[in-house]
Amino acid sequence: MAVSANRLELLQIADAVAREKVIDREIVLAAMADAIQKAARSRYGTESNIRADINPKTGEIRLQRLLEVVDKAEDYSTQIPLELARDRNPDAALGDFIADPLPPMDFGRIAAQSAKQVIVQKVREAERDRQFDEFKDRVGEIVNGTVKRVEYGNVIVDLGRGEGIIRRDEMIPRENVRYGDRVRAYVYDVRREQRGPQIFLSRTHPQFMVKLFTMEVPEIYDGIIQVKSVARDPGSRAKIAVISNDSSIDPVGACVGMRGSRVQAVVGELQGEKIDIIPWSQDPATFVVNALQPAEVAKVVLDEDAERIEVVVPDEQLSLAIGRRGQNVRLASQLTGWDIDIMTEAEESERRQKEFNERTNLFMDSLDVDEMVGQVLASEGFAAVEELAYVDLDEISSIDGFDEDTAQEIQTRAREFLERLEAEMDEKRKALGVEDELRGIDGMTAQMMVALGEDGIKTIEDFAGCAADDLVGWTERKNGETKKFEGLFSKFDVSRVEAEQMIVQARLAAGWITEEDLAKGTEEEVTEAEQEA
Repeated sequence: MAVSANRLELLQIADAVAREKVIDREIVLAAMADAIQKAARSRYGTESNIRADINPKTGEIRLQRLLEVVDKAEDYSTQIPLELARDRNPDAALGDFIADPLPPMDFGRIAAQSAKQVIVQKVREAERDRQFDEFKDRVGEIVNGTVKRVEYGNVIVDLGRGEGIIRRDEMIPRENVRYGDRVRAYVYDVRREQRGPQIFLSRTHPQFMVKLFTMEVPEIYDGIIQVKSVARDPGSRAKIAVISNDSSIDPVGACVGMRGSRVQAVVGELQGEKIDIIPWSQDPATFVVNALQPAEVAKVVLDEDAERIEVVVPDEQLSLAIGRRGQNVRLASQLTGWDIDIMTEAEESERRQKEFNERTNLFMDSLDVDEMVGQVLASEGFAAVEELAYVDLDEISSIDGFDEDTAQEIQTRAREFLERLEAEMDEKRKALGVEDELRGIDGMTAQMMVALGEDGIKTIEDFAGCAADDLVGWTERKNGETKKFEGLFSKFDVSRVEAEQMIVQARLAAGWITEEDLAKGTEEEVTEAEQEA
């Protein structure tokens, strides 16, 4: 059978569109068939169920009207009675479709325009799907592109088979790009949106620097050196923590390269951004000291519960440790994940002296002792009356100048003071209307009950509705800065675990949960922990 010129031209158009848009030829032919169906409906009736088929080898177009086989036809444009259907096909049954061939049709101007719109729409949708499928798996990679245009500070980048956008806040500050410039960026998100896939690029993302180092340092690419964390102040300064899995390879030296060749290649791409390469350490104190380079650190004090670390530096090193506008300490905090408080040796000495005086006065007032005894107790590390009341007697009697009788007297006075305080707080608690049932919770004191009462928590049900954050407080980290929120029990020596246990006891007492629920929950936690391990 000879193929007409029109049919050949149809296949050639399909092939050309498929190559230009980098989509499957079958998708283009299916779009053409849909367009022909739409044009045929406008001629033979929009209510008709018309199907168009294009032979992918010959380009022949076949038009058919599908008629549903029914018992009694109501609309002969879409239905056919069973008796007539069996005249055409003896095996026809109810619910089947009979294909009624239609003669070829000539496209008018309006029908052709409508068909063109359908084809363009279908091809555009296929092109968008292809772009999304191609780039969704490239999130986390570096791509190269050409600047297509700049709109209000946002840079549109031609990626060849797609178009990406670098938003103004994802560009390195004071970096100027013009039409036609080659640019490298990090793909951090790909979203399917109404207007097509949106490929979001970044030059300020911390992982952009990691990927640049991966390209420049073969040891990172091979996994011998690991990048543990990164902190960036784009266009100004950055810190990157690295560790080597091979003891014979220096991670810092490998990243710097011969005469700084490797790190300079990254610095050049980041518009001169200064990079501190830090050896990572599992010990938080060592890691923080390394992260504060080039400043020298005299002493560190860790508070693991609050993830806060106090760093003491010599007076002349203070400005270097903090950095210009706090940049050095801010980046070190982001790199390590710890809140860092920096103080000089003079400030630390002054603070320690103030704490010493406060503890001395506390012991003098509560134990009715003279200043010398208060100073001795404070210098031995005792910080609260509770410690003296319940510590082993030998720890007090072993202090120079104290005998067993003195130790016994100090401990007795401490306990009497606590009993008086407890009685006073109990009266205050009753005045606030806090129920006695709360006292049955392990670890609950009258002082804690007063704090609860002042916040409107007076019944076991009220306490059962609390969260651990309400009791011990919480911290929020935003934009590299940490804000601490106080809880009702912040001034008491109560850990988060203890607070959670107290809440569980309250929920058991209130009947919100049962011992079986508690046991089941524990089993699930153990199972999850085993699966993670």
